[in-house]
Amino acid sequence: MIALTPYAHGIHALDSGYGRPGHDAIHLLIEGERAAFIDTGTTHSVPLMLEALARLGLAPRQVQFVILTHIHLDHAGGAGALMRALPAAELIVHPRGARHMIDPTVLMAATSAVYGPAATLAMYGEVAPVAEARVRTAPHDTVLHLGERELLLIDTPGHARHHLTVCDRRSGHCFTGDTFGVSYRELDTQGRTFVFPSTSPSQFDPSALHRSIDLIASLQPAAVYVTHYSQVRDIPRRAADLHRLIDAHVDIARRERAAGSARQERIRAQLIELVARESVQQGWALQGAAAAQFMAIDTQLNAQGLVAWLDSLGSGAGA
Repeated sequence: MIALTPYAHGIHALDSGYGRPGHDAIHLLIEGERAAFIDTGTTHSVPLMLEALARLGLAPRQVQFVILTHIHLDHAGGAGALMRALPAAELIVHPRGARHMIDPTVLMAATSAVYGPAATLAMYGEVAPVAEARVRTAPHDTVLHLGERELLLIDTPGHARHHLTVCDRRSGHCFTGDTFGVSYRELDTQGRTFVFPSTSPSQFDPSALHRSIDLIASLQPAAVYVTHYSQVRDIPRRAADLHRLIDAHVDIARRERAAGSARQERIRAQLIELVARESVQQGWALQGAAAAQFMAIDTQLNAQGLVAWLDSLGSGAGA
């Protein structure tokens, strides 16, 4: 049974099945007889996407675009397999990510180096290549036409250098991948949402991320849709929280810059403390130790990304 959440303006969120329920969203836009997927989840997600189309009365040939916010495998791992099932679709991707969709060998090798080949296959499945003729790169300010609906694609680095945000001019909403952080529904309180930055490896750049958040906020979207997990409102308040929390992450990392091999664990311990404090101060539905346990994977990945960022400062990049 698929988990499909309908919103206004023909927007739907589909649980990709990656990780726990409510962890990883694929978004589907429907405009008349045309549709577009934003992100694909993993290869394991493809049957769920095809089932979602069928439930909504759409044939695979009606999907015009598959748009990737970025090429991390929980967002893009299913692109190759999905494109084989969608005969009329174009794959839209940041110029920095296109070659990895055409030939995912390097992307898979890098992921396997972190998790091991067996775990990578179990999590993401076989990542299939996409024929070059079906890949379209989208530099900053690209406009796509989904029927009568305009989609503006903007370059929003900081989480990754190959990151796009999709701004839907019909709804006035934006699809932000991981640039606007994570926002889990389990933490909501009486409809109020909360955000937490994603500084996961390996291209975290705080200055770029601050600029990207400001760019998204400057468009005054009534809502954004994050991959982890779906709709967030009250954008000015959430943007201010992200700026503050990014600075807190950077301060923690800088304090531990000279800690050598202990850096990652020391940084993670302080991020756990940060989550516990934020959960109480902001009134998350889970607080203190319960919030820290729920966010354990996020703090681990954020610590790894902060160490990678510190290493980039040592090489003269990203300062």
